[in-house]
Amino acid sequence: MSTETSDRVKIVVPGDNPPQIQGSPHLERLEPYGDVTLYTDRPESFEEQIDRAKDADIIMNTRGIVTWYAEALKQVPKLRMIATCSIGTDMLDLDAARELGVVICNQPGRTAPVVAEHGFGLMFAAAKRSAYMTTAVKSGGWPRMDNIYLQGKTLGIIGTGHIGAEMARLGRAVGMNVIAWTFNPSSERAAQLGVEYVELDQLLRTADVVSLHVKLTDDSREMIGTRELELMKPNALLINVARGDIVNTGALVDALNSGHLGGAGIDVFDEEPPPADHPLLACEQVILSPHCADMTPEGVDLLNEGVVDNVIAFLEGKPQNVVL
Repeated sequence: MSTETSDRVKIVVPGDNPPQIQGSPHLERLEPYGDVTLYTDRPESFEEQIDRAKDADIIMNTRGIVTWYAEALKQVPKLRMIATCSIGTDMLDLDAARELGVVICNQPGRTAPVVAEHGFGLMFAAAKRSAYMTTAVKSGGWPRMDNIYLQGKTLGIIGTGHIGAEMARLGRAVGMNVIAWTFNPSSERAAQLGVEYVELDQLLRTADVVSLHVKLTDDSREMIGTRELELMKPNALLINVARGDIVNTGALVDALNSGHLGGAGIDVFDEEPPPADHPLLACEQVILSPHCADMTPEGVDLLNEGVVDNVIAFLEGKPQNVVL
């Protein structure tokens, strides 16, 4: 941590747990620009969160569990910028930030290959019943259950931004037919990605694997509910590396427990971390990971580099990756 002086920019990391940027060499690049205060634990209360950030000019939000909604933003009067270690911005109140003149910078597409590879891995693990088979063998079982052969099957991509585009590429690489839906389709984008855009209902009825890659907005919240899951093919798989609230959890649990869906690969939850009695944890044919799709050494370094790049660009008067 740098020695503070009254005229230097104050940069605060309000809660870096699990560890993201602590110990990163990229932090050293900020020394000419300001003083960095980094908290290695999560704030235990709203009051503690505000106390940590009350004098901040810039917040580097490395963990989505530390949220900045209107009530919090209004209590950080010097705040000029929030830079996130993420693509998503659902942990921030963008409208309130706009009203308060706070610049928000994220990292669109920076770790797309890393996240897509994780989603691809979840798909294969779900198709091969990996968690179920491992648990059964460890407990002395020797189950006989059909796996899912993915080559020649149809992969349906919902959302064709950076991550969805990379997931489509990986699907084609193993011989899957790829179809897609997005809010704003175009023939140019379809040709660029090598996919066919279809209506959402058609995708759900056709795909053997449905993979979610839309950002969480009012338009996408619970866009996959009971009706959509019932449209999916029997024994189809659902993969979600986007945001938990894009899927209605109760509907997904029902579709899994009824045997309609063949399985699901889930990296994101409606509650994070999920409580011990979260209904998804009791489902048999699920592969679960703790919102860690970009948590490889390469992914962590890319995000740490990117958040520092965004702060430096802002302080040099050339802001980049501005959400607002």
